[in-house]
Amino acid sequence: MRLDPAAAGAALVERCDALAALTEEPGRLTRTYLTPRHAEANTLVGQWMAAAGMAVRVDALGNVVGRYEGAAPDAPAVVIGSHLDTVRDAGRYDGMLGVVSGIAVVEALHAAGRRLPFAVEVVGFGDEEGVRFGATLIGSRALAGTFDPALLAARDRDGTTLREALTAFGGDPAGWHSCTYGAARIRAYLELHIEQGPLLERLGLPVGVVTAIAGATRRAVTFGGMAGHAGTVPMDGRRDALAGAAEAVLAVEAVGRAHGVVATVGRMEALPGAVNVIPGAARFTVDLRAADDAARAAALADLDGRLAAVADRRGLTLAQEPLHENAATPCDPALMAVLDRAVARAGLPVHRLMSGAGHDAMAMAAVAPVAMLFVRCAGGISHNPAESITAADAGIGAAVLLDTLLLLAEDTPA
Repeated sequence: MRLDPAAAGAALVERCDALAALTEEPGRLTRTYLTPRHAEANTLVGQWMAAAGMAVRVDALGNVVGRYEGAAPDAPAVVIGSHLDTVRDAGRYDGMLGVVSGIAVVEALHAAGRRLPFAVEVVGFGDEEGVRFGATLIGSRALAGTFDPALLAARDRDGTTLREALTAFGGDPAGWHSCTYGAARIRAYLELHIEQGPLLERLGLPVGVVTAIAGATRRAVTFGGMAGHAGTVPMDGRRDALAGAAEAVLAVEAVGRAHGVVATVGRMEALPGAVNVIPGAARFTVDLRAADDAARAAALADLDGRLAAVADRRGLTLAQEPLHENAATPCDPALMAVLDRAVARAGLPVHRLMSGAGHDAMAMAAVAPVAMLFVRCAGGISHNPAESITAADAGIGAAVLLDTLLLLAEDTPA
């Protein structure tokens, strides 16, 4: 059996448009975890799941889950998932395309009366972006059994705790363990997602197979110098912290290029911040990511040396505070090979690429082999209202996802 990409693509875009209408902010798409708009999204997605032949539930942490039974009852599941929450002023495909594509795959199976040797579950995770409570991957960590219950005390900007929000939503803060999939319950996790980068567009390809989700290190860096009068301190007597930070920004860029990683300074602040005062302190952030943890460690060591040299040469103090540390998540080689075969059977060149952005697959790797399929997006723009895909590419992605399930079924021992 096959899924018609043209017909499927138009329906997928229409469903993403319908979800984009469920927003907390008129005129722009913002949908955060455990809000009334999240509940509406769960209801709409649940209706589509039920129409596709799935049994639907909302779990204790607010994830909406649809299950399409396999040929044998209670068979382990291949889970297809992504998230329904958004960043503020978001695009309409990040996360949502993966959820509606999973539903489209099950619709095709149901319409053909086809049951596979495994169940298929589609999950719309409640929180991946971490906008409301500051912690990412809440929904998928619950399924993977790695949710930290200490997060239940986290508060949003209005002072509401996660525990309180879950209770008001109809969830069960104490029952998060009921969400967790044991290894015997899940065979594999697949996620379709827009690329959020420009590589597929540059290559003229609608889809690509992900090799790994990059590990990331984030730090806050502070250079300390000496504040002074901008008009009276001679240039050769200054300990200008911002000048050192400016040099450090270029060092971050140079390290990224030298080691084949991505490295970014996203925020910088000069203190005391007056137009006529030499900055006595400068603070900035570093975000460094790589698909290979050894490459990331080597880049960080190089950067540490360069920052220390800047501080020493300019007579500055240097302090670094860790903000985030996450290891790379390699995709499963066997699942990648099946995705490769499905792409080739669609008559397309097979291309593999890494993901610099984080995804729910990172959490799900704790409980199952994972793989991801990227769909081309215009200009690589994401987390932005300008986020755009074509219906044709969306349809191709869903068709490849369906064929991946069929290939997995062929490879399942009788």
